Amino acid sequence: MRPTGELHLGNYLGAVRNWITLQDDYECIYSIVDYHAIASPFEPEELSQRTINLAIDFLAAGVDPERSLLLVQSLMPEHTELAWILGSITPVAWLERVPTYKEKAAMQPDYVNLGLLAYPVLQAADIIMYKAEVVPVGEDQVPHVELTREIVRRFNHMFGETFPEPQALVTEDTARVKSLTEPDKKMSKSLGPRSYIALSDEPQVVREKIMKAVTDTGPRAEGMAPGVANLFGLLQTFDPAAHERLLVAYNDGSLRYVELKETLAEAVSQAFAPFRERRQELLAKPDYVKEIILTGARKAREIAEATMAEVKERTGLQGATLRGLASLKG
Repeated sequence: MRPTGELHLGNYLGAVRNWITLQDDYECIYSIVDYHAIASPFEPEELSQRTINLAIDFLAAGVDPERSLLLVQSLMPEHTELAWILGSITPVAWLERVPTYKEKAAMQPDYVNLGLLAYPVLQAADIIMYKAEVVPVGEDQVPHVELTREIVRRFNHMFGETFPEPQALVTEDTARVKSLTEPDKKMSKSLGPRSYIALSDEPQVVREKIMKAVTDTGPRAEGMAPGVANLFGLLQTFDPAAHERLLVAYNDGSLRYVELKETLAEAVSQAFAPFRERRQELLAKPDYVKEIILTGARKAREIAEATMAEVKERTGLQGATLRGLASLKG
């Protein structure tokens, strides 16, 4: 995940919640991809602090450093080294067809750069560096995993079987959380602070945001309005009993939206009380958090260095150099 701001409900329900449960069955590596973040406009001081904050959010949400690796991408130079090698065999046409490249270029027309175009190549390097077999993603990210598979097939064809083709693991019940202010769009920090609920938001802030969320004026013949459906979807996640009760009221026309919003605000606030408490504990222990990140990088580097040694040998980079030195020594 890119360190672009606070972890919010959309991030959690759409991805992080599922990532945490995967620790029970897989050897997991969680990466904060700050190199990816600089493909969009950024402020250096904010990027540094957001990277630490995202690590804290991951840990507070349930990433267990005893069972999984948590690392920061820029601490791993092997990632960009592998990305250069992969980029040298990846046709530009493959990258130009990626939908997110066109979307991002339209969003930041004054900041269209090589990093934006090559984003999927670095993403592929992030994945195959550890010879990952499974990549948990939402449906919108499946094309990126498929491009990684294409790059892997090309590398293996050119240099011999080296990497497994990673499989996309799409969770069927992945929540599609919408913006509180523009419910026809997914929840995103780019739509403004009122549009999302950060996991770290205090109960009063949660209540204020939900009370101002877009709804409609009542039941409609063509079905539930997007804003109302979004609130009901969240309530079903956090308080199924209340969801069932209020849905009956909605269907018979007796529901007051203020009751829906107040019930949801209370349910969300209670659900993330342990997260907020754990996060405060971690904020008070910055050295502990940094040590977790550095330990993750050290352990990950053992894997990354072995991978890069194999890649260089297969591509003739390291192998050719060593053979040349051996001949000089005679």
